[in-house]
Amino acid sequence: MYKKILLAYDGSKAGQKALLDCQEIAQWSQASLTLIAVTPLYMDLIGVEGGVYDRSLAEAEKEKYRGILDEGLSQLAQGGHHAAGEVLLGETVDEISKYASKMGADLIVVGHKHLDGWAARWWRGSVSKSLIEHAPCSVLVVITH
Repeated sequence: MYKKILLAYDGSKAGQKALLDCQEIAQWSQASLTLIAVTPLYMDLIGVEGGVYDRSLAEAEKEKYRGILDEGLSQLAQGGHHAAGEVLLGETVDEISKYASKMGADLIVVGHKHLDGWAARWWRGSVSKSLIEHAPCSVLVVITH
């Protein structure tokens, strides 16, 4: 039985479906629910050999993700479920895995949209696929088409 559920939320259609499924699972199992939104690190390139962290772009993105997270928390509250939330900065899979370990999560829930072409799948990669390899607990991948 799940007692601590972590939802990696990005506000997408797949994320919305994951939010609904996650809420049902949390209610059914009487689990606590935590939402996180992960914003990537932003670097400006300086020549071939390096880059520098762009704080202003990162802060703007963090505010964007805070809005997405707040919208998800609001949807849960409207459904009668209280959840905690946090915006994280870093590489998505690493941050989700570290946060799940830190909170002692029993289940990580992520949304996933099937990409149409092989080039899109190759270029973008799959957070859910990588997360399954690195997660400290079970992972539920909620799929949309």
